[in-house]
Amino acid sequence: MNDTHRSIVVALVLLLIFSAGSRGESPVRAPIDNVEGRPQIAWQDAGDYVGRFAFVSGKVAKIGHAKGLNFVNFDENRRDVFKLLVTDEVLDAFPDTLEALYEGKNVRVFGQVVSFAGGPEIKITTPAQIEVLAELPELPRTSATTDTQRDDELTLATYNILNLYDDVDDAYHDDDTTPAKPRQQLEQVASVIREIDADVLALEEVENRGYLERFIEVFLPDMGYRHVVHFEGNDLRGSDPCLVSREPIGAVTSYRHLRFEDEELGEQRFRRDVIRVEILPVDGDPFDVWVVHLKSNHDGRNYAEPVRAAEARQIRALLDGALRTNPDRPFVVCGDFNDTEQSTAVTTITATGPLALRSFWETLPADERITFNREPYRSMIDFILFSPAMAERYVTDSYHVRLGSFEESGSDHNPVVCRVRRRR
Repeated sequence: MNDTHRSIVVALVLLLIFSAGSRGESPVRAPIDNVEGRPQIAWQDAGDYVGRFAFVSGKVAKIGHAKGLNFVNFDENRRDVFKLLVTDEVLDAFPDTLEALYEGKNVRVFGQVVSFAGGPEIKITTPAQIEVLAELPELPRTSATTDTQRDDELTLATYNILNLYDDVDDAYHDDDTTPAKPRQQLEQVASVIREIDADVLALEEVENRGYLERFIEVFLPDMGYRHVVHFEGNDLRGSDPCLVSREPIGAVTSYRHLRFEDEELGEQRFRRDVIRVEILPVDGDPFDVWVVHLKSNHDGRNYAEPVRAAEARQIRALLDGALRTNPDRPFVVCGDFNDTEQSTAVTTITATGPLALRSFWETLPADERITFNREPYRSMIDFILFSPAMAERYVTDSYHVRLGSFEESGSDHNPVVCRVRRRR
């Protein structure tokens, strides 16, 4: 794509996707360009990219017309394959007929692939979305669902990546108090994620699913994170726990709507969310990942600690319910607990007795138990905890913290990493 076409497309996508506007009044380049990293695919593969924005290339076979609708088809006969939809309302924007402009020609089109009447399509709202090519680019016929290489073990990790926020003002959250994460920090966080190379990765402080997907698309396109779990939680800033995975995912539960009665504080709800994600390893046995992000000390410890303890009591009640249903159900509980291993919150969730959760942090030397990396609070407040059945799948001596600093990693937290066996 030449610079002229690229600038037109960028302007178009800015209008279509980010019409809500960016924070601030002066024009500032977004940390992630709106066309950067978008998939470049052949039209035959468009069905694998439904729901995503992509550049799709192919030779136009014929133009079709129906009442108020016009179709740019890439197959002579089949109607259930990729096509472009142009309504009569936008035809006047084209300098000539669709037949004269595109029939029999090689084109590249940019837009969101959607599914309609059994086939993928892109709706065209301006001619700037379509570029005529002298020849088609050489694109590998790869699918969005390419399998990754597997072994007998899986790597699990949890990582608070510090304010993965975009530059768009969300009218329904107080997100304008948090600036977009700078490009350098995005690159640093991505580098750490590449290094730990987790198959299943819990993340905290993510603003929205769309931006998380863009982050993966731009910085981690080859990591295989096909599965993204994110819900809008209760945090007023819009900061949510979530999960990405190479392995298939089954049932997912969010507890953001749960209201529970606490013996000390009365009716409560999670200040962010707790999510439970069923992981279905290929050629392996299922297990659950519970992702938590407990109340921080932002409002002062005297206020936060009782709230955090109430959240911990409710999490433990949810875990006990799951274990009563199936004592042998393997799961991990992971995330940012915002308190240390001997705190009320962590010990409440861990509990004691035959259904106690196991953490292997105690195998680490004291100077390697640092997940919050900023002075003067350097400490271990992020954990991966194991149910009794999941502890049996833990790979000995694999529990570790990837040590780093904010300046080097782009986050004030260090990830916790471990390995588990794919099968029981």
